[in-house]
Amino acid sequence: MYKHKIIFLLFVLGLMSTFISAQEVDIVPYLKQIESGQRQAVLDKLQDLKNEYPNDPSVLFLEGVLTENGQNAMLIYKQVYNQFPKSKYADASVFRVYSYYYALGLYQSAQTYLDLLKKDYPDSPYLKIAEKKMPAKDEMTSEDKVAKQQPPVKKEEQKKPEQKNLDYKFMIQAGAFSNVDNALVLKKKFESAGFFSEVKEKNVAGTNFNIVYVGKFLTEDQAKNFLDVINSRFSLNGRIVPIE
Repeated sequence: MYKHKIIFLLFVLGLMSTFISAQEVDIVPYLKQIESGQRQAVLDKLQDLKNEYPNDPSVLFLEGVLTENGQNAMLIYKQVYNQFPKSKYADASVFRVYSYYYALGLYQSAQTYLDLLKKDYPDSPYLKIAEKKMPAKDEMTSEDKVAKQQPPVKKEEQKKPEQKNLDYKFMIQAGAFSNVDNALVLKKKFESAGFFSEVKEKNVAGTNFNIVYVGKFLTEDQAKNFLDVINSRFSLNGRIVPIE
């Protein structure tokens, strides 16, 4: 939490020291409101801001901050730096996309956006708080990586009858949310449908994500079959991840 406060203060101070262009709305007061727990008050004001300033990158960034579904928020942040690369919120948007992919264990995608941040915004304060050591591969996404974590099976153990406790190896990562309540809503939907589900918190450079998982599977093929059902039934874009 302390690290999160420092990151937010760096962000706000950086914005306050920047010249506020007449073409961009000063949203620093709204960001301070969000940080102080008045998120709903800012959310109530958002539509008015969008109507008054329909093409303003500052307002667009604020919408991303207020968007609790991680995937939807990423689309907004990408729009900010793609359409308004000179906006004072462009580097913050790239950093948030990087953080989202890192939180999901998609390190190759995260590295792409970290490289973008370094290339296009070399003076960004976010470079100082980005993860310094990026794993070479995505987080445990192949059967080979899972197999390496399992101890070799001895011949005498192969003859033993199957144990009652099943050794589940895969789950479906269904979504990531900045608001834990939204994550719990999705978890409840899964449980109401009779599926096992859990929520785990992951912090990346001071940003908290609530990751929703559903199902437990012995094989990747079982997980793939279930993934198609989950994505279709709940309109998701989940992916298979090995159980740590």
